[in-house]
Amino acid sequence: MGEVNKIVSLLMVSIVVLCSCSEDKVSTDKLLRKTVEISENGTSTTTLYNYNGNEIVSVDGAKKYISYTYTDGLITKIITKDKESQWSVTLDYTYNKAQLVRMHSSEGYVMNYSHKGDGTVSYEKVVLDSQNQETKVFHGILYFENWNLVKDERIFDDSPQGVLSKQKVSFEYDSKNNPFYNILGYAKLLSHNEVISINNNRLAVVERVVIQDDQLTSSANLYQGVFKYDTDNYPVEHVTEASIVNPNYVKTQFFY
Repeated sequence: MGEVNKIVSLLMVSIVVLCSCSEDKVSTDKLLRKTVEISENGTSTTTLYNYNGNEIVSVDGAKKYISYTYTDGLITKIITKDKESQWSVTLDYTYNKAQLVRMHSSEGYVMNYSHKGDGTVSYEKVVLDSQNQETKVFHGILYFENWNLVKDERIFDDSPQGVLSKQKVSFEYDSKNNPFYNILGYAKLLSHNEVISINNNRLAVVERVVIQDDQLTSSANLYQGVFKYDTDNYPVEHVTEASIVNPNYVKTQFFY
């Protein structure tokens, strides 16, 4: 009987430990509520993030308003509206077994994705003309390690005759928490590049190669930033001189 009581006590302790771990995990799954980007001349831009549970509803910035639509836990539509011109762009996402296979833009192009058994994802961008005739713009392969996008290799199919143009972007990450990864379905949006990764991108190297008439021209650009974190290992500040998506801002502050 003593052995039975001992086993029951051990089980109760195990359950308490498991519950405690679960509560800790939930408490540290933060959602990003606001960012403030401060430019080199000191001007600031605020962006607000709105949610329904862990589903993102909208992103309200100084120049753009972005709304999101979910279907069965997956983001199936994103509409971006320019506040000044009122021009809007709609992106429709299609999935197969919860994997993104197609993104259609109202601007007249399609991104097709194919998920491979080795974890890589091949993709292509196709432009549609008024008769829905397709012209391939580029194609490439995405490489992932430990839920991070680590490399994007691309060949440009719309280069002039006799010209081979290609690009490779390599990403390095910290070991901390990327708040965008906590947004339901966000990690499926392959067109969002390194932002879908589980960790924060701290360095990117963009290499470009053009081959024409047996002549090779190459270039490489390095983009890096420095993060500061809170006690839960989420970024509270990111300082950079240049970024792939925005080469102008210097500092971004994160609020949860």
